Amino acid sequence: MQHQENSNTHMLTVIGCGDAFSSGGNAQTCFHVQSPSGAFLIDCGTGTLAGLKKNGLPLSEVDTIIISHFHGDHYGGLPYLLLDAAKEKREKPLTIISPPGCEEKIQQLFELLYPGTVVLDKLNLAFVSYQAEEEISLPHLSVIPIPVSHKPESQPHGIRIRTADKIIGYSGDTSWTERLVDIAADTDLFICECCFYDTEVDGHLNYLELSKHIDRFSAKKILLTHFDEEMIAHMNAVALPRANDGLRLVL
Repeated sequence: MQHQENSNTHMLTVIGCGDAFSSGGNAQTCFHVQSPSGAFLIDCGTGTLAGLKKNGLPLSEVDTIIISHFHGDHYGGLPYLLLDAAKEKREKPLTIISPPGCEEKIQQLFELLYPGTVVLDKLNLAFVSYQAEEEISLPHLSVIPIPVSHKPESQPHGIRIRTADKIIGYSGDTSWTERLVDIAADTDLFICECCFYDTEVDGHLNYLELSKHIDRFSAKKILLTHFDEEMIAHMNAVALPRANDGLRLVL
């Protein structure tokens, strides 16, 4: 399937814009980006494999998966993607960029979900751990992780991704923090969590709080995501663009 309009086009597909509870029937977090040099995923919730197939986006074309933090609705889909890749006898390299410890966590998940099944050894995987503020450069993209305000045990980060001539900022899960201004700075697209409309919950944003700061974001486009039932119920009062599963944006 051809998703690019020309050689410089980047196409973002929302695989999942839901919270951990799939509020409103939305899948857990995942964004697929097709760039001129390849495809990558931003986060990988548990419904990612189904979402890729539903949207006609072959896992075989994904080169890189970037994980913002270790909560299940953001990386819990990895075992199923890797299991599918092994079933299809994938030989193409796959790079997983994350906070430290991802390979060990995936091994533990396989031991719980599919005991006795050997998957990681069958794949050409590279696990790349990032440290806050340190840029990771691959041939087709670069990643700068920036700490945000969420459960510390999950190693939470927002992400700035540069690919070709485009920059994508992603908040990850977070309460309001000044670092969001840095993550969004001069991006072509800033994907920002907005779990609630007005309820204050530590570790997440609400729309009324976010609205106070919106003029400080120097992003060309903003896309809200990660919706709770409360936010979904107030969508008619939300002026900013909102993600929905299956949405495609040209950057």
